[in-house]
Amino acid sequence: MSEIPNNVRLEATNHDGTLIGKTVTPAKFASGKTSGFAFADVLFAIDLGTQFVLGDAYEDWRGNLYDIAMVPDPATLVEWKPGLDSVIGDFHKQDGTPVPLCPRSMVRRLVARLAEQGLTATIAVEIEATLFEESIQEARAKGYRDLTPLGGSTGSTYQIARSSDWVAYMEAVTERLDALGIVWEAWTDEAAPGQTELNLAPTDPIAITDSWVRTKQVMREVANELGHTVTFMAKPTAGFGQGAHLNLSLQRDGVNQFYADGELCDLLRHSVGGLMATMAGNTSIALPQITSYRRLEDFSGPPTTISWGVNNKTAAVRAIIHHPKYSRLEYRLPGADVNPYYAVAGMLAGILAGIEGKIEPPAEVTDMAWCLPGRAGVDRIPDTMSKAWRALDADPLLREYLGDEFVDFWVASRRWEWMEFHTKGGDPLSPLSEWESLRYFEFA
Repeated sequence: MSEIPNNVRLEATNHDGTLIGKTVTPAKFASGKTSGFAFADVLFAIDLGTQFVLGDAYEDWRGNLYDIAMVPDPATLVEWKPGLDSVIGDFHKQDGTPVPLCPRSMVRRLVARLAEQGLTATIAVEIEATLFEESIQEARAKGYRDLTPLGGSTGSTYQIARSSDWVAYMEAVTERLDALGIVWEAWTDEAAPGQTELNLAPTDPIAITDSWVRTKQVMREVANELGHTVTFMAKPTAGFGQGAHLNLSLQRDGVNQFYADGELCDLLRHSVGGLMATMAGNTSIALPQITSYRRLEDFSGPPTTISWGVNNKTAAVRAIIHHPKYSRLEYRLPGADVNPYYAVAGMLAGILAGIEGKIEPPAEVTDMAWCLPGRAGVDRIPDTMSKAWRALDADPLLREYLGDEFVDFWVASRRWEWMEFHTKGGDPLSPLSEWESLRYFEFA
């Protein structure tokens, strides 16, 4: 950071995963960096259309714009650009306790519970996004529809023969990430026209989620600077959708506990069992928006069944077990529009439930996991928002590990989202409605 004090941007996410905050002077930051900064708790009671969510189930929400405190984490303080630092924080109530809905605090609490088992988690994430030639102003003028994919209109995977504007964008993004100390491992062309995948290196759960939300902000800022547009909407066109795969391993004393000489150890098996047991309910968290469910088509990439398999990319959970360093579980359920903190919290909750309850997984799927419903033990992933919130509402394990306050709040917020879609112009029969484009394109 610079020797001359910079203004500081305070950062956090709301429940929808949108990066929110405020910018303060150096003097203001110095005065509040320990006690925190006031934010109205309404940030957890408004939707992406800036409407009050009537019937919000959060117990402390009384409609009086009660102040909560965003307490910055000094470990996250970086120089974002000349003249501006940024810092990420957690939300606390006036009595100093964490706000139960605070996405970052939920991850922190589950990491602590994992530590009680003598375990630490390492997580990497694969971020998918779609790039368009138009500037954000041009995209807004077109209602975010019929845009021109950056790099060409053909879709394939691993194509290097993209036009230089696509390459220039990704090189500018990774240069910014390097400057911020965000460690990335790879980027590549993805399946859809204009789509990219950017992989962040494995690190601890708090660090990976912080890096994830900052990477999305970098990608947006670079797009604006270059006159282009990027979206993390789950399905921004009628074509391919996009996800955010999580890769997790568990360590004890620095040793990967998922490796057992190519065999399925108890820890990995129980972790898979917990993920399977909570997957229906976790779908509501991992697929948070109306458009999220339009991705769930067989043979199109995302998982469609509650399934797992060794090195099986058609299953919802893929187990990699043959390498002492790289053995891990790949959780393929979340969409690109997921709140990063909630995505990791949901995965950790499932794994903890499996470990502590010694939950055995269903039979492994050894062939293609798409189109399997009808076979014993294999169900569809809930394919509508209402099916998913009902599964979450009824899930005793997620209620235990994520908390009743969060589950009740989230179910109420998804009911509201469903109602907004069905009463304000959403079209469930269209491949992608104008309502969804206007609501999600910029803020997913």
